[in-house]
Amino acid sequence: MAADAASSQLVPVVMLLGAAVVAVPLFKRIGLGSVLGYLAAGLAIGPFGLGWFSDPQTIIHTAELGVVMFLFVIGLEMRPSHLWALRRAIFGLGSLQVLVCGAMLTLVGVAFGFSWTVSFISAMGFVLTSTAIVMQLLGERGDIATPRGQRIVSILLFEDLLIVPLLAVVAFLSPDAVAEASGASRWLSVGIAAGSVALLVAVGLWLLNPLFQVLANAHAREVMTAAALLVVLGAALLMQLGGLSMAMGAFLAGVLLSESTFRHQLEADIEPFRGLLLGLFFLGVGMSLDLSAVARHWALILAGVLSLMVVKALCIYVVARLTHSPHADALDRAVLMAQGGEFAFVLFAAALAGRVIDPVVNANMTAIVVLSMALTPLAVLALQRWAPRAGPSTEGAPVPDHEAGAVLIIGFGRVGQIASQNLLLLGAEITIIDADPQLAREAEHFGFKVYYGDGTRLDILHAAGADDAKVILVCVDEASAATLIVEQCKHAFPQARVVARSFDRGHAAELVKAGADVQVRETFESAMVMGREALLALGTEPMAVDAIVADMRRRDAERFQLELDGGGLVAGRPMILGNLRGRPGR
Repeated sequence: MAADAASSQLVPVVMLLGAAVVAVPLFKRIGLGSVLGYLAAGLAIGPFGLGWFSDPQTIIHTAELGVVMFLFVIGLEMRPSHLWALRRAIFGLGSLQVLVCGAMLTLVGVAFGFSWTVSFISAMGFVLTSTAIVMQLLGERGDIATPRGQRIVSILLFEDLLIVPLLAVVAFLSPDAVAEASGASRWLSVGIAAGSVALLVAVGLWLLNPLFQVLANAHAREVMTAAALLVVLGAALLMQLGGLSMAMGAFLAGVLLSESTFRHQLEADIEPFRGLLLGLFFLGVGMSLDLSAVARHWALILAGVLSLMVVKALCIYVVARLTHSPHADALDRAVLMAQGGEFAFVLFAAALAGRVIDPVVNANMTAIVVLSMALTPLAVLALQRWAPRAGPSTEGAPVPDHEAGAVLIIGFGRVGQIASQNLLLLGAEITIIDADPQLAREAEHFGFKVYYGDGTRLDILHAAGADDAKVILVCVDEASAATLIVEQCKHAFPQARVVARSFDRGHAAELVKAGADVQVRETFESAMVMGREALLALGTEPMAVDAIVADMRRRDAERFQLELDGGGLVAGRPMILGNLRGRPGR
C-alpha cells in the first residue's frame, strides 16, 4: 500500500516533466520560445485540456518561488555602479515609457467600460513586458550588447523593478486594506513591515558576506547552494511575515549581495532552481487559462489583445522617436515589447486575492496576456521578413563601454595580477574571478574587485560575462583545471581569444590541443631574460645577444612543433644543447 501511495504521488511529477520535455524543445525548434512551450504544455494537460490536473492554483503558488528567485537574480545585477551607468536609460527612458503606456492603456480599459481601478491594474499588468521572451529574442539575434539592445534591457530592468511598488499599490487598493486601515492595528502593521525591511538590510550588510566566507572556506559546494537557497527563501519569508511581498524580499537580498565577491557563485547556484520553478510557474499559468471563459468572451478577449498590443506598440514607438532613436530601432523596440509579461500574472493574482479585480476580469486578462505573448514571436518574424532591415544602431555613438575590449581573467594569483596591469594601463574593462575566497576578499585592499567563483564551471563563466568577452586569460594555479577551462571556453565562447598560462612543455602541448589561441609557459620568458642578462654580463655585444636570443626562440619553437606532431618530449632532444661534449642534454 505504501509503495502504491508513493508511486501515485510521482504520477503528477512525471506528467509535468513529461509535458515540459515534449513541448519546450518543440516550440523552441519552430522558433516560438520556451515560455510559450511551457504555456502550451500547461494548457494541454490542465483542466481545460486533457484534464490531468484539476487545481492549477496549487502549482502556481508553489512555482511562485521561481518568480521570487528571478527577482533575486535581478537584484544581483543591480550593482550601484551598473545602475549609475544606466541611470538615464533605466529611470529616464524606462519611466517615460511606463508612464505613457500605462496612461494610454488605462484609457483603453475605461473605453471598454471598466472602472478606473480595474483599468489601471489591467493596464499596468500589460505594461510589464515579458523579460523572458524579449531577452531570448535579443540573445538569438546577438543584440543584447549593442546600444539598441542595452536600451531595451534597461527598460526591462525598470519594469522588473516596478513589480514591487505595483504589488504595494494593489495591497493599498484592496477593500480588505481599507477595512483594516483604522486604529492601532494599522500602525502596528506598518511598524512590522518597516522592521522586517530594516532587519533584512542589517542582515545583508553585516552577516551575509561573513557567512559565505566561512562556507567558501569549507569548500563544500552543496552547502554553498543550500546557503544561497536559504538567503532567497529566508528573505522572502521575512517579507511575507512582515506583510510585504516575497518578491520584494528576494530582490532586496539580491541588491544587498550585488557587490559581494560571491555574486557570480550565488547566481550560478540559484539559476537551475530559478529556471525549473519559473518553468513550473508557466506550466501553472497555462493550466489556468480558462478556455470556457475565452469561448464565452472571445470577442472581448480578441479585441483586448489587438487594442492593447497596438496601443502599447504605438506608445513605445513614439517614446523611442522622442528620445532620438532611428525609425528602424523604434519600430523594432515597439514590436519586441508590445506584449504583456510573466509578472502580469503575479500582479493579477495579487489583485484577485485582494478583491481588486474579480475572477472574470482575471481570467480574461490572463488570456489576453498569454495570447499577446504567443503573438510576439510571430510579429517579430513578420517584421524581419517584410520590414526594412535595421542597420547598425548609431544610438549613443561613439559609445562603447568596451572600446578597449572586454577581458575575463580566471585566476588572480601572481600571474593574473601582473597580467592585469597592462590591460588596466590601456583602460580595458576587466572582470576577475578566483576560486580562493580569501584572495577575493583581500584583493579589495589593493583596489581590485575580484569575484569568487570556480572557473571550471560553465555556469560561473556565463555569469561572469564570458559570453561577451573578447579575451579570456586563464591564469589558474592547477594544470588540469587550466586545460578544462580552455576546452570549455573554446567550445562555449568561440568569439573570445583564449590566452592560457602553462606550467611546462607537456602542459603547453595539452593547452594547444585543447584549443588555446596562445599558451605562455610561466618559466620560459623569465628564463630567457635571465639568459640574456648573463650574456651581457659576459661582455657580449647587445646585437649579438639579440641574435642568440632570437635563434634560441626559433630552436625552441621548432622543438615544440616536433613534440606536438606526435614525438612527445623526446622528439626534440637532439636540438637541446648539453654541456657534455658531443652529447645532447636536457
